[in-house]
Amino acid sequence: MTIRNFNGISPKIDKTAYIDASAVVIGRVSVGKNSSIWCNAVARGDVSDIIIGENSNIQDLTMLHVTHYNPGKWDDFPLTIGDNVTVGHNCCLHACTIKNNVLVGMGTTILDNAVIESNVLIGAGSLVSPNKTLESGYLYFGNPLKKVRPLTTGEIAHIEYSAKHYVKVKNDHQSS
Repeated sequence: MTIRNFNGISPKIDKTAYIDASAVVIGRVSVGKNSSIWCNAVARGDVSDIIIGENSNIQDLTMLHVTHYNPGKWDDFPLTIGDNVTVGHNCCLHACTIKNNVLVGMGTTILDNAVIESNVLIGAGSLVSPNKTLESGYLYFGNPLKKVRPLTTGEIAHIEYSAKHYVKVKNDHQSS
């Protein structure tokens, strides 16, 4: 694995977290308890913070990045990922906020200053445009993104199950 400092700032990775040997984690990145960053994923916190909560997983080939401060134009935009979040393979998350118990489908892009409320399911291949807020309790899908329907209690439970499953997979990798 490549974990490296940037401008004197080191990533902060909880001792229970798993970073795959092929992942890259740079600079202002914090990875919480039981979270995981998988094969060839990149978390590049060079110009703002990337914060990953507990029991969250960033799957293969996903890119995490942020937006820098530009005086007189905008503040810096960190990337914040809450607890029990599953980010599918080959996603791009850029300077957005993802709250708790969210599943981001494979190949999804979420852009600057978007806010994903808790208990949201985003279908594979979706595009969440800048400054968009996704309301809690719904399935969203598409490019352009559309609110499809309310989630069932079973679907909300499955989002949490997915996060717990990846904690188990992480534990298996750490013990092998």
